[in-house]
Amino acid sequence: MQRLRKALAWLVAVVLLLVAALMLFLALFDWNRARPLINEQVSAALNRPFAIEGDLRVIWQREPGQQGLSAWLPWPHFAAERLRLGNPDWAQGETFVSLDRVRLRLSPLPLLWKTVSIPSIELGAPTADLQRLADGRANWVFDLGSEQADGEQPSPWTLDIGTIAFDKGQVKLDDKVSNTRLDAVIQPLGEPIPFAEIVGKNAAERLAESNASAQDYAFAWQTKGSFRGQPLTGNGKVGGLLALHDASLPFPLQADVRIGATRIRVAGSLTAPQNLGALDLRLQLSGNSLSQLYPLTGVTLPDTPPYSTDGRLQADLRDASGAIFRYLGFNGRIGASDVQGDLTFVARQPRPKLSGRLTSNQLLFSDLAPLIGADSAADKRARGERDSQPANKALPVTEFRTDRWRAMDADVRFVGKRIVHSEQLPITDLDTHVLLDDGTLSLEPLRFGMAGGALDAQIRLNGAGTPLQGQMRLRARDLRLKQLFPTFAPMQTSLGALNGDARVSGRGNSVAALLGSADGELNMLINDGAVSRGLMEIAGLNVGNYLVGRLFGDEEVKINCAAADMGIRQGLMSTRLFVIDTENAVIKVDGSANFASERLDFTITPATKGFRIFSLRSPLYVRGTFKQPAPGVQATPLALRGAGLVALGVAVAPAAGLLALVAPSAGDEPSQCEPLLQKIRGG
Repeated sequence: MQRLRKALAWLVAVVLLLVAALMLFLALFDWNRARPLINEQVSAALNRPFAIEGDLRVIWQREPGQQGLSAWLPWPHFAAERLRLGNPDWAQGETFVSLDRVRLRLSPLPLLWKTVSIPSIELGAPTADLQRLADGRANWVFDLGSEQADGEQPSPWTLDIGTIAFDKGQVKLDDKVSNTRLDAVIQPLGEPIPFAEIVGKNAAERLAESNASAQDYAFAWQTKGSFRGQPLTGNGKVGGLLALHDASLPFPLQADVRIGATRIRVAGSLTAPQNLGALDLRLQLSGNSLSQLYPLTGVTLPDTPPYSTDGRLQADLRDASGAIFRYLGFNGRIGASDVQGDLTFVARQPRPKLSGRLTSNQLLFSDLAPLIGADSAADKRARGERDSQPANKALPVTEFRTDRWRAMDADVRFVGKRIVHSEQLPITDLDTHVLLDDGTLSLEPLRFGMAGGALDAQIRLNGAGTPLQGQMRLRARDLRLKQLFPTFAPMQTSLGALNGDARVSGRGNSVAALLGSADGELNMLINDGAVSRGLMEIAGLNVGNYLVGRLFGDEEVKINCAAADMGIRQGLMSTRLFVIDTENAVIKVDGSANFASERLDFTITPATKGFRIFSLRSPLYVRGTFKQPAPGVQATPLALRGAGLVALGVAVAPAAGLLALVAPSAGDEPSQCEPLLQKIRGG
């Protein structure tokens, strides 16, 4: 028994002696002799050439804050100089990352399960050459879990890094996938700048409420190159400690970047990037057109006048359905119109989706013109776009970008509280629901408040196929004439209104192509109005001014009823019934408007009432093109004073259809259109 005790005592003593000897060996060992072995093992773990070319030192000491066995085990603290990590075989150049110096500490226990755990690492003068080929291979992606190209088994080792501290450095990027080339330089600031000084007090307080410790901005950076083929310049500031896992140490970011004509400014923080954490930034955007954000972000937005916005961008990159970006509480301007609201973008499959609600307190109607390509050539040139509108064409020929419609879905509600067309014709409000689903764009409803009434439309454009298939339904009800023409004094005593319906469907990738192939119909009634040259001048209708002058001279003439029933077939709109009943005459309009060729061919035939002398002896005509209409007087004189009204007897069916649009005037007065339509209907 005593011998056993002595043996155990000797064994313990030997073990302690061996441990002491090992500790002494590790403390006195020249670790530069271990560089070849370390280089070989790290190269095998990362599947890349790795080399420590300078001095290597290791200091062993216990790690504070550890528990259990880790509290007793000493951790190695490495200090190495001149390190280089190579590129994979397919990349250009030999070096992926190089460092003048590195300091790190290594947790020893995870090595038992083949994990290289580095809680913190300090990088001195880092340089990185990032490359990605057109096939998607990137030299910053380490295929630690995949089989080797030569058939060897994959490396069982994994790498886990906690925080990264760095000083001045340089980064180059050559990305063939996004057609991007950048060269960035990072330099330490002379003195750190507090986080709140850059992002503002409110953002700093929000960060503190989430129990996060805001870092100071410690480095400035500059970059130049190109992004997606567009020239890029930028500068900004970042923090000095990048926490890859710890959400309590957000990384401060600030950037001011110009890409082509687009300017992007951000200030805020990035949390836990390796764990796909979150962004919380103040985002300011400005540029020539919202559509120019598509090649930069992949978000489908319409052509617009110059814009600027300012709001808060939040991103949650950990959602299982896809990264979620929220642009909250933003305010901005598009042209001369204001806009504000919230938008959410979800990078889901098979297509990302944009949703939200936008509001404009005052929207200029002219700012909507780029949506259908109806803006001027000067405006298009200002956006950097080529003007494809022929000089002799009035209908917009700019094609819709249906390929972008298929790249994203959308569900956005837009409310314009006041729409300004001109001082003479204010449209009171706008309410529309924009839906984009697998290439099909719908505006259902598209509702305007106008002149005391409502103009409702339903528009659906199916861009999933070629050519685009379009459908539109339009309903105008109770548009008060005195509000349509508020500066025309004779109309202010009018009790009349405009009512109408339209239904159009067509094929083509532009407004001109859709109308040029359209089928449908247009019905309209106007009762109890007035007309004169002055009214035509107010409305900007030069042809109307000419016709009214020929028919009535300079007098103001009361309109009892104006009724129109037009059929549209393959882009040709023809009159089935078009009659204007005034206090002096009944005026019949016959002819057509060809949307494909943009040509007019209308004949205006007046017939006098009673014994009133009506000076015009010949019909009028309007011919020419939409862009340059040519009015004139027919060479053939009128054969019969009442011919116009008598000929209306053939329009029995159109008259019956228009009766559905008859509505009482204000004060429940009977409409003056109903007797006229009943008379025509009776033949």
